[in-house]
Amino acid sequence: MSTTETGQHSGGRRRQAQRSAPPPKTGTVLQLIARRVHFLAGIVVAPFLAVVALTGLIYAFSPEIHADLYRSDLFAHPTGGAPHPVSEQVRAALTAHPELKLKAVITAASPDRTTRVVLSVPGQTGSPDRTVYVDPYTDYISGELATVDNRLPANTWLRQLHSNLQLGKPGRIYSELAASWVPPLVVGGLALWFARSRRKRRVREFVLPAIKGKKGRLRLRSVHGSLGLWVTAGLLVAGVTGLAMSQFAGGRADATVDPIHLRAPTLVAAPVPVPPQARPIGIDEALAIAESAGLDGELSVVPPSGQGMPFTVTEITEGLPIQRDAITINPYTADVTERISWHDYSVLAKLSILGTEFHTGSLFGLANQIVVALVAAATLVLIVLGYRMWWIRNPYRGRWASLPGPLWRQLPRPALIVTLLAIGAMAWVLPVFGASLLAFLILDALLRWFMRRRKPVSAVTAWKPEPAGRES
Repeated sequence: MSTTETGQHSGGRRRQAQRSAPPPKTGTVLQLIARRVHFLAGIVVAPFLAVVALTGLIYAFSPEIHADLYRSDLFAHPTGGAPHPVSEQVRAALTAHPELKLKAVITAASPDRTTRVVLSVPGQTGSPDRTVYVDPYTDYISGELATVDNRLPANTWLRQLHSNLQLGKPGRIYSELAASWVPPLVVGGLALWFARSRRKRRVREFVLPAIKGKKGRLRLRSVHGSLGLWVTAGLLVAGVTGLAMSQFAGGRADATVDPIHLRAPTLVAAPVPVPPQARPIGIDEALAIAESAGLDGELSVVPPSGQGMPFTVTEITEGLPIQRDAITINPYTADVTERISWHDYSVLAKLSILGTEFHTGSLFGLANQIVVALVAAATLVLIVLGYRMWWIRNPYRGRWASLPGPLWRQLPRPALIVTLLAIGAMAWVLPVFGASLLAFLILDALLRWFMRRRKPVSAVTAWKPEPAGRES
């Protein structure tokens, strides 16, 4: 009998066995699919996730880095007297740079900090601003830095390293790829951890590594599972908030279209009537009005951009309690014409801001930084443990049976429809996830086709759950 005929008979026997075998339970199929997603997607996405975790670990301590790098710019020298009027500090900055235009003033966050006078080149948009740091007690210019969105140069560099590896817009794909696969990886890992053993386990065995009497892959799996359980919440929050700040997921929609009110409300800052022979108020009066209106902490004051335009004053202090009030002031009547407070934010907008500040480590100070650093470090450990477990099985030695086979066709039709709809919704909301999933399916199909061509007699077999306690 020829090799072709042998393959045909073997294929016929396999199809007959599949038809006669009872259909697997839905729970079993879902467990196997979870293992496949966690196994294969983890191998592919883990390097990207490791880079995100490593750069995030560095970015979490950016305030301390900035304080050391820019100490002479950021810190003032209190003389025991009262700070000078902000208008005098602005005048000192403009005297040093008469060719520039006042864009905003950011008041000192604490008595030992300088005032930031943000200047811009008239007629040029998109270029970095020139921020002048003025000692509020002496009007002495402590330093000047090129800033983007009021961020220090080192902060901008670290932020871009974390978000796009300094590669610009194309580089953002890598960070969104890692963040968009975090929820499937976490959910798949949790499903495997809770369904790994058929016997009833105590709570201690779920939350702490059970390594006594185990060695090799079983010991690694116990540490990997319990550690993943502990950092689940942090990983999900970091992944979701990272996507909310992403260019393609959170930033791809038109800013004017926000049907679920995810974004923070903004001031309209509508023009005001200009009375004849009007004398507008100055920045000192605008700050006094804002303070009397209840605004506190670090304030950003934007002067009128032209005749008939209002002042805008916004609270920008990070951390708890959240301070996000903003007002507009009529420069001719000194009236507050518009106000937005924290109570005007939707629930989703509040959650988005809280999550973003937690992601950057600024929500509750040093403790937040430590939590973010621990989540990032734990993620790196999980990746190392996962790769080590995979290497122990080592599919490169021809043991392709360790590669779990695709089982989505074995799902009952209702569960399959729900699964496909959920994947389609995620792919629409997260385009990078959708594109990477499509590429993954194509490559996976090509791999299986190639393996069948090499070994007609089931070289790639369907994976079966391991018996409890089996040593790998």
